[in-house]
Amino acid sequence: MSNINYVTQETLDEMQEELNQLKTSGRAEIARAISEARDKGDLRENAEYDAAKEAQGMHEAKIAQLEEAISKTRVVDPKDMDMSKVTVLSRVKILNLKTKKHIVYQLVSETEADLKKAKLSVTSPIGKALMGKEPGDIVSVTVPAGVIEFKIEEISI
Repeated sequence: MSNINYVTQETLDEMQEELNQLKTSGRAEIARAISEARDKGDLRENAEYDAAKEAQGMHEAKIAQLEEAISKTRVVDPKDMDMSKVTVLSRVKILNLKTKKHIVYQLVSETEADLKKAKLSVTSPIGKALMGKEPGDIVSVTVPAGVIEFKIEEISI
């Protein structure tokens, strides 16, 4: 997975903060759990020790995964964005032509996608359909329920 992940500075800061937490207090907690389990006797028959060591392995894997994600991350400066068409990190106001409902999504990378926060992945069917389009364009999106048509109303940061 050698894809570049484009994010805002805020998202990069959150990723680095999480990594720092995992490396400091997270590792300290794991070490404490291993130490407590070790103090309980024979390690060959100590399920608590085995569980703590397994948790350590998963913790270190998460750190490695986050470090790799950060290394592939590039910050997009909003002032460098082309607001004439939809790009990564654009905030797009669209109109569902069937229901006449307006929806606002920010197009983000797969790892940042969160529909509860109206962050839509650029690799999703709607995200793919919107990329490169301009205000006034009508896009058709094939979804499991059929075809939905959207009109791009506005593009912002």
